[in-house]
Amino acid sequence: QVQLVESGGGLVQAGGSLRLSCAASRLPFSNYVMGWFRHAPGKEREFVSAITWSGGSTYYADSMKGRFTISRDIAKNTVLLQMDNLKPEDTAIYYCATTRNLMAVPANPATYPYWGQGTQVTVSS
Repeated sequence: QVQLVESGGGLVQAGGSLRLSCAASRLPFSNYVMGWFRHAPGKEREFVSAITWSGGSTYYADSMKGRFTISRDIAKNTVLLQMDNLKPEDTAIYYCATTRNLMAVPANPATYPYWGQGTQVTVSS
């Protein structure tokens, strides 16, 4: 069974940085898309970023461009999300997800059948 484990969340002041990690295991496929989403109280789940595993193509939500950077560590089977210049509105639970469907729209959560348990990010003003 596919396993995704997020880590790296926490409490940070506005303007600070955090780096989230998503360790993937038991993946039955060799190429896939890894995505990050977030869910804040009272809001819809929101796409953050995604990366294709083999080619490293990256995708970002417009509001994250220039502040967030997604990357992958192939040796560790881990996807990283570097978040800089954090704002209070970035406060949410952040989830990683994966799909083998390389033709799907990366920003569509319905694309992803496998999800991690989430990690809380809180940005204080």
